[in-house]
Amino acid sequence: MGSRKLVDMVWPRLLNYGGSLDPHAAFMLERGLKTLAIRMQAHQDSAFKLASFLESHPKASAVRYPLLKSFPQYELSKTMLTNASGMISFTVAGGDEAAIKLIDLLKLSRQATSLGGVESLVSLPFNTSHASSTIKQRENMGIMPGCIRLSVGIEDADDLIADFEQAFAQL
Repeated sequence: MGSRKLVDMVWPRLLNYGGSLDPHAAFMLERGLKTLAIRMQAHQDSAFKLASFLESHPKASAVRYPLLKSFPQYELSKTMLTNASGMISFTVAGGDEAAIKLIDLLKLSRQATSLGGVESLVSLPFNTSHASSTIKQRENMGIMPGCIRLSVGIEDADDLIADFEQAFAQL
């Protein structure tokens, strides 16, 4: 932001050198990178336990997590992934209304449209990322009514499972 003359001087340098972080942002990035590997392992470990629980729960179906043997591309994921991260998707029996109720009943996982933090976050594609798509378009993409996306954080897996158990019990 500034005069046209100043922007005309800065723009070519920005194109050549790229953007730059302020000192505090650079410090935070460098600090976070030091623990990235152990955080990613915690995401994966908790996600696998939670995905296994969801896969066995009668009110959940179509659980998608690369380390589950039921995952359509399980064999491929074993050869390509060194870490399967914490992203899970699954479908709740009862469709979108049941999914809304379930995530409202969760105490540990928070609703968010931006996934990938150290805390567990949930979103419903039908009213977030794919809200502009029709039901038929979502179904063609594999997003069925009741689909929940879950970004598992670094909380204890048993605590997350207990939270989902209490929420499912109230559906």
